[in-house]
Amino acid sequence: MPVDKGIWVLAEQRGGELQEVSLELVSEGRKLADKLKEELSVVLLGHNVAPMAATFGQHGADTVYHVDSPHLTNYVAEFYTDVIANLLKEHRPRLAMCGATSIGKDLGPRLAARLKVGLVSDCVNLIVAEDGSLVLTKPTYGGKTYSNVGCINKPQLATVRTGLMEIKKARIPKKPQVVEVKPEMDPNKLRCKVVGFVKADPKTVSLTEAEIIVSGGRGIGSKENFKIIEDLAEALGASVACSRVPVDEGWASFEKQVGQTGKTVTPRLYVACGISGAIYHAMGMKDSKAIIAINSDKNAPILKLADVGVVGDLHAILPELTAQLKELKQKAKPAK
Repeated sequence: MPVDKGIWVLAEQRGGELQEVSLELVSEGRKLADKLKEELSVVLLGHNVAPMAATFGQHGADTVYHVDSPHLTNYVAEFYTDVIANLLKEHRPRLAMCGATSIGKDLGPRLAARLKVGLVSDCVNLIVAEDGSLVLTKPTYGGKTYSNVGCINKPQLATVRTGLMEIKKARIPKKPQVVEVKPEMDPNKLRCKVVGFVKADPKTVSLTEAEIIVSGGRGIGSKENFKIIEDLAEALGASVACSRVPVDEGWASFEKQVGQTGKTVTPRLYVACGISGAIYHAMGMKDSKAIIAINSDKNAPILKLADVGVVGDLHAILPELTAQLKELKQKAKPAK
């Protein structure tokens, strides 16, 4: 591959399960590579995850650099940084990107420091400019505005916000070339060792990484009434969030606030309960993959934004919905 050419995706898998953000980035990477008339490569680290290479081919990957080792079953920062940095030094792609997940946010800065190049974090858009350069867009000033950024040194490194890119299979699926990489990894030289992972409780997981969010607004009415939001979230295995009003009223903590002055989220499902949908809240959740809104006001702006809108009293709807979800989960349990 010519120097400083090619788009690379640093795939993410956890415990042998491919993370959706990897396919988002491969789909987006294919579009960039086509515009630049360059190749798309994926770096895959793990143990017994080789079948994932075919999946990347279905989404347009030309090459998969596969690194298999029992030491890579879980994310180990030192090994991942060493292996990927060496590959990037050797092949010098134009761009290498990973998801802005807890792993990506740890790995990206380490690679940037090791390679002495820039890192554009939390990107929301990537485009090819008229002169052939890559322009990366990221939110600034707490999401109030956006900046277009480019890096002089190569490779450009980027972490990309999850849930924004559409997953698409390639028009012509490829059978990617799989390059087996065999680096030396001595676990005795690690400064820290991973002994295991504990799956995060939806109640404590960061809203920016939550897959399902139940959010309450002014229509909840009081701090005591917030329990119906929490009950629904528990039944869905979701995280709890809110608009600005519950924070101002002291019903919920600022860490739960979604919107222009709070967090920007992109879950698979966002359930907005008693939220009017003012622009400062919509800016923080409008890119959710699916939005359900429950509001007593049929003219509430949130209903225009929602995929499914329910007009009615949330104090009657939510407890019934929670009860039915619990009943369905109970029926789905295997008989002893």
